[in-house]
Formats: sequence, structure tokens, C-alpha cells
Amino acid sequence: MMPEISLNVLDVTENSTRAGAKLVSLTVAADHGADTLTIRIEDDGCGMTPEQVEQVTDPFFTTRTTRKVGLGIPFYKYAAESTGGSFTIDSQVGKGTTVTAVFGLSHIDRMPLGDITSTVHTLIVYHPGTDFVYTYQVDDRMFVLDTREFKEILGDVPFSEPEVSQYIMEFLTENKADVDQGVVL
Repeated sequence: MMPEISLNVLDVTENSTRAGAKLVSLTVAADHGADTLTIRIEDDGCGMTPEQVEQVTDPFFTTRTTRKVGLGIPFYKYAAESTGGSFTIDSQVGKGTTVTAVFGLSHIDRMPLGDITSTVHTLIVYHPGTDFVYTYQVDDRMFVLDTREFKEILGDVPFSEPEVSQYIMEFLTENKADVDQGVVL
């Protein structure tokens, strides 16, 4: 199993980019009142058939040809459900896929969120053909990063340019700190 949730997010979002997604929406929302940490990844990729959705939580099912097992989704599902949370996948061929994992926020078995900032930064910088809308929320505080807005300002300057990459990392880091207000997820 992965030691932190952000690595599961990276794995699932990489699946979205491999599925041809042009837009991925990632929401990380902690609600202390409801005692939940909800991670929602929604894409406009190729989607899955109902049979594939049923099989995707089976560790011996994968659409990849480079290996015979796919442990990412089954472990992610187990991690959420073992905290009293839930895990759902909704998908339609040609429309895209939504993966929602709800964790018991204060549950002793919930692994830490981990370095979600670096995960999101990596996704943005290394997937220039995919736009990302990242929402990070703790209770009633939140921020949103939409790469389409950055592209409007930057034009053809790639996110992998060192100054741009550094700015994105600083933007993510500073806004997360403002939202967290000292809370460690």
C-alpha cells in the first residue's frame, strides 16, 4: 500500500492522462465537522465500460500491457474504506471518469495526505497537454488553481520553464499554507 494519499492521487490522475483527458479536476476537501477528507478526481478521458468499472478494483485487472496486475485502485479503495469512508468510480465511455475517495479524517488508520503540493506541481508541469483545475479546501477556506488561466497569461511559455515551474510551486505552497492555517492533514 502507498504510504500517503497524495501518491494514490498521482496514480489515479496519471490514469486520467493515459486515458486521453484534456481536463482533470482534482478536489481535496477536509471537513472537520463531518470528520471527512474527500478526494475527487474527475476527467474527460475515454471513460470505461460498466464491466471495466466493475473490474477496476480487482488487483488482477489492468488495461496496461506492460504488467498483469493493477494495484493502485484496489489499494486506494481499501485505504478509504478501512477508515470508515467510501470509494466510488463513475464512468461513461467517451465522457470520462470520476473517482471519489472519502476517508475518515480523524480515523487512526487514515494515512497522511502527504505532499499533495508536489504531486499537483508534478502533474501540471509534466502533462502540458492536460489542463488541471485543482481545488484545495479545509472547512470554509479554499483556493483554486486553474491551469487554463495560467496559459492565458503565459501564452506559449511552457510550465516546465524553470521560472514558471518555480512560480507554480510557490503559488501552490503559499495558498495551501493560507488554507491550512497550521492544520496538518
